[in-house]
Amino acid sequence: MKKTNASILIIDDQEDILFTAKMLLKKHYETIYTLNNPKNVVQLVAESEIDLVLLDMNYRIGFEDGREGLYFLKEIKTLSPKTIVILMTAFGKVETAVEGLKNGAFDYILKPWDNEKLLDTIKKGIVEARRNKKKNTVEATTADYFIGTSKPIEKAYALANKVAQTDANVLILGENGTGKYVLGRYIHENSARKNNAFIHVDLGSLNENIFESELFGYAKGAFTDAKADTIGKLEAAQNGTIFLDEIGNVPLHLQSKLLQVIQTKTVVRLGETKPRKVDVRILTATNLNLKLEVNAKNFREDLYYRINTMEITLPALRERIEDKIPLAHFLLHKMILKYERASIIFEEKALIQIENHAWNGNIREMENRIERAVILCENNVIHSADLDLENITKFETPDEFQLSDIEKVAIEKVLFKNDFNISKSAEELGLSRAALYRRIEKYHLITDVEKQKKG
Repeated sequence: MKKTNASILIIDDQEDILFTAKMLLKKHYETIYTLNNPKNVVQLVAESEIDLVLLDMNYRIGFEDGREGLYFLKEIKTLSPKTIVILMTAFGKVETAVEGLKNGAFDYILKPWDNEKLLDTIKKGIVEARRNKKKNTVEATTADYFIGTSKPIEKAYALANKVAQTDANVLILGENGTGKYVLGRYIHENSARKNNAFIHVDLGSLNENIFESELFGYAKGAFTDAKADTIGKLEAAQNGTIFLDEIGNVPLHLQSKLLQVIQTKTVVRLGETKPRKVDVRILTATNLNLKLEVNAKNFREDLYYRINTMEITLPALRERIEDKIPLAHFLLHKMILKYERASIIFEEKALIQIENHAWNGNIREMENRIERAVILCENNVIHSADLDLENITKFETPDEFQLSDIEKVAIEKVLFKNDFNISKSAEELGLSRAALYRRIEKYHLITDVEKQKKG
């Protein structure tokens, strides 16, 4: 029987499962990789072209909620969006697997699996991987980035084009949803490092307890679960670019460690003393005003100047009125490709609504609304009702309700719901405890919380 030319990665902490799955799959597919430590997936996906990943959802004893699997699903899809991920989960944990489907997984299988069912699911996944590659070819013939013609965005991308040709560290500023990640990727792909890794790290959601191990890596035996030498994100980005998102949320005591890496261009893995040289271009981003954070002693001044060789500010969408309609058409085309739909158009009333809407969530909000409309629309026409903008009119203008106000209300709601339990609230909000404490202080919620507790 001729094997299919495809590469499959199996990730599970149980050696017998890795062996069994590999023996089954190597009869049908050319290349099979196995990993017993999911943290090594960063290096493997960065170095190899993986068509499909078979990912277990639980790894540490006593932690069986599937959160680790969801975390590494996000890591894989960030590093390689076209890679197909199939989740493996035990019976009774299907709800978490379904959450994984919403976050980009292709499918899930139950353990112990039926061989025929496993092979059939993987076969469908490989077909989807091939379709993704074809789709990628089609997308490559169209513009990958929407820039626009408004003066603020043209100024930002003009700076990006200049700085891309250098190795200067760049700080990207802008509200949530303005496209900071997209600009970071643009700089990388127009640089001399474009053929090497682009590693994205969301520092805002990175628990400070694993900050060093994630960024710098660790040696076998450095801590209880350190079963093998593991590289960090900085080493994974060797000769490429690392994009440190939400840099303003890094606690002060960890900022000094990051500064040391930038100054010396070396990393020291946890459990080691030997510095390792890294050749990495560093891009950072935040929606905070770092100058104010420096003045408030929340951010190190020396780190600020290290990451800020060049500063680029992305404008909010409300400052780019002439770009709204062209951007909407760009995002519509993107969704047509994603969902393999026939040609879809906006009705005139929908375009007027798009132009008049404040878009306080910026490009991310518009993309969300248009994706929803593409899913719901009938007869290949998007009507104003498909966009459902009427239901968010209370956020219609930036003066009425700032994004910071929305965040404050959301945090208050979760704190009250969890009876002010910081750990539970931080987990629900997708923040570290330290990040939640900083927001509580930022919005002066400490006094409010104490009042609620007393009264």
